[in-house]
Amino acid sequence: MSLAVRPYQPVTPANNKYLAKRWDQEIFNTHRKKVACALSVVDNNPPRVHMHLHIKLKKLQFEAERLATIERDNRILLEKMAHIMRTGGVVDNKKEDNHPKSLNKIKRQRELLRITHENLAILKRLTTKDPHYNHKKWLLEWQVNQQYLMNISKFPHPWRQEQSQYISDVQRKTTANKRISKKVNNSQPKSSTPSKGGTKGATSGHSAPSQPIPSLATPVISVTHAE
Repeated sequence: MSLAVRPYQPVTPANNKYLAKRWDQEIFNTHRKKVACALSVVDNNPPRVHMHLHIKLKKLQFEAERLATIERDNRILLEKMAHIMRTGGVVDNKKEDNHPKSLNKIKRQRELLRITHENLAILKRLTTKDPHYNHKKWLLEWQVNQQYLMNISKFPHPWRQEQSQYISDVQRKTTANKRISKKVNNSQPKSSTPSKGGTKGATSGHSAPSQPIPSLATPVISVTHAE
C-alpha cells in the first residue's frame, strides 16, 4: 500500500498552492532568524568589576610607607652598631642639657603662690563665719510640729516609736550642752563695763534655747474628732 503525498494546504485560501507554500516557508524562515537574533529583556550578566574595590591603593601606600620607615630605622641601627664595632663601644658621659627652659617660670610660680594664699584666706573666712540660722531652734520647732501632728492624727503612729531613742539622745545631748555652757559662763570673770556686743554674743545661733523641748510622750494639745 503506497502512501499518497498530500499536497500543501495553505491556512488562507489561495489560487496557487505552490506559491502559497513558498511564501509561507519564506515567512517562517524570517521568523526563525528573528527568534535566533532576539536579545533577552532581563539583564542576567554579572555586574561590572570595580578595580578600586579589589586593589586598595591607599592601603598599599600605607604599607609601603611603613616598610620604608622600618627600613630606615634598621639602617640607622645598623650604622650605630657598625660605629660601636669600629670604635670599641666608648661610653659617652657628656651632659647635654638641651631642654628648653621657660622664661616666665618665676612669674608663674609667684602667681600660683598668690592664688594659693587667696584660696586659703577664703577658706578661713568660710570656716570662721558664724551660722545665720539656728539649728537648735529648727529642731525645737520640728518637735513641736510633730507633737501637733500626733495630736490631730486619727490613727496611731507606730513608726514614731522607732524615733524615741533618737529623740532621747538628742535631748540628752542638749541638756549636757546647756550644763557645759552654764559652767563655762560661770567660770568666766564678769566685767564691770559690758560691751555693746555682749548681749548679742550671748544670744547667737550657737546658744541653747531658753525654752524646754517638749517630749513626744506627753501630749500638748488634745483634739477630739467627732464621728
